[in-house]
Amino acid sequence: MKNSLKSITVALLFICVANSLKAQVKQQQLQRVDQMAFLPAPLQIIDYKKLALQFDKTVFDFNAKGKFWPLVWIDSSKKNFPQNVVGLYTALADVRQGTNNKGMFHEALATMGATLGASLVGIDKTNQQGLDYVGMVKNYFNKETGWNIMMNNTCPEVALLGGGYGRDWWYDVYPNVLFYAICDQYPNEPGFTEIAKTIAEQFYAADSILNGNYDYSYFDYGKMKPMKNQICAQPDAAAGHAYVLYAAFKKFGDVRYLKGALSALSALQSQKINPTYELLMPFGAYLAARINAEQGKNYDLDKMLGWSFDGTAVCREGWGVLVGKWNGFDISGIVGSTVDHGGYGFLMNTYDAAWPLVPMVRYDQSYAVAIGKWMLNAANAARFFYPQYMPDDHETIPQLAAVTKGVIGYEGMIKQSSYKQPEKLKGPVAQGDGPLWVPGKNPEESQFSVYGSGHAGIFGSIIRTTNIAGVLQLNLLATDFYHDKAYPSFLYYNPYTTAKTVVMKTMGNKKVDLYNTVTGKFIAKNITSSASIQLPQQNAAIIICVPAGGKITYDGTKMLVNGVVVDYMFTKRTR
Repeated sequence: MKNSLKSITVALLFICVANSLKAQVKQQQLQRVDQMAFLPAPLQIIDYKKLALQFDKTVFDFNAKGKFWPLVWIDSSKKNFPQNVVGLYTALADVRQGTNNKGMFHEALATMGATLGASLVGIDKTNQQGLDYVGMVKNYFNKETGWNIMMNNTCPEVALLGGGYGRDWWYDVYPNVLFYAICDQYPNEPGFTEIAKTIAEQFYAADSILNGNYDYSYFDYGKMKPMKNQICAQPDAAAGHAYVLYAAFKKFGDVRYLKGALSALSALQSQKINPTYELLMPFGAYLAARINAEQGKNYDLDKMLGWSFDGTAVCREGWGVLVGKWNGFDISGIVGSTVDHGGYGFLMNTYDAAWPLVPMVRYDQSYAVAIGKWMLNAANAARFFYPQYMPDDHETIPQLAAVTKGVIGYEGMIKQSSYKQPEKLKGPVAQGDGPLWVPGKNPEESQFSVYGSGHAGIFGSIIRTTNIAGVLQLNLLATDFYHDKAYPSFLYYNPYTTAKTVVMKTMGNKKVDLYNTVTGKFIAKNITSSASIQLPQQNAAIIICVPAGGKITYDGTKMLVNGVVVDYMFTKRTR
């Protein structure tokens, strides 16, 4: 009898273990992330939301005092739309801007990026001290040129001064990605729906003409013709096309836009070598995960993530995610060139990579550990772009740190400085490319990046610290624009070699059940204010706050609560 009971107990234990293994989603590895520290050092996660709020308050001040300030001005040229717009400096002391060139040279990467960043941390930019900054972005819609898309500048004449007009494809595509994100935040802004529709039509027509071949330097959206010039081909523009078209499909419900998104994404996937050029590839990875989950497709997510991270790009050699410890500083996680002067990461690229890559794990939780680990490293290293967090002997112009007013960082971080110094600086070195834009310009100026610093709201909307140093709470919905109805969703990653207990504060007064998509299990029920979450060593959890006692149903691979998808991979679990 005892032997029989023992056999039954062993059998039940085996079943429990088997069920537990079945529930766990196998975590995929990214070789670049595998090289990063589990717990970067020196460790400090700054308050990026506070930084973004302070940036907006400080920079959008027409009465700001001090050397190089104010950083905003009124452009009354009324290009494309009959309204004044606000110009924002690209970099501190940029001689191309302000009252120079009739005040018309300002970049969408700066003004639209800052508008989006502020909006993500809760600032209403439609009525800020009497100005509608959201409405002003319409002037980047180049209807006077006949291109009828958002561009990095408001007119071609001044665009030639700053580069990008009709020569560098990502500069033409990315402002439309930014616009669609802003449009998601302000869907009722007058004129936005019409502009969004026109952009979608332009991108759909362009994709139809390209017909799977994106091996061009840029696309002339006026003549509707792909072009080649001295810049190498940028086939990762397909990722930008696909992102905009899928967002348009979600916004307008037009299946032609879905067809265009699938076509562009297929063109991206068909590349034989890594097509990464600037910062569009992570959007391709995000779309691969989302379209696989929502549309039942089978795009190669691992391939696109490898292209995003590995630094194997051919056209722009080595573009990807940096890894390493430079003279005691963990710099892993920042995004840029992995080979230029030993490695050269950029502030805007680092911020913007989080926009698609963090919400990606909602649709494919098998990368929860990899993305959680990368974001911990990126959040830690990104502070070193700012002079108040970088030691003076690792900066090119520490004597000018005060002019940043604590809200503007250097454009980049490099292993071996490209500027002559009285004595060679040891990496990492915070510096900028500004002096390289204008020959003969004093290298003590234009190194602090206003355009990159304006994107801080992306990190600010995603990252929160917890009761455990080094364990972050990442908001998976913050930048998941045009998502279907969803419940609050958060990624937690434990970098320690021991299990940790994280206190999670729930939102609102209604009771919720906590579901972990990594394990496929409810971990707590009827929670009203907070709950303790057990995180295994060097593992991750994706916690969804669903209505307590909600009705569970299934649809193919998906598990839903009250008709809302909670787990896109419920039936795709390992044994």
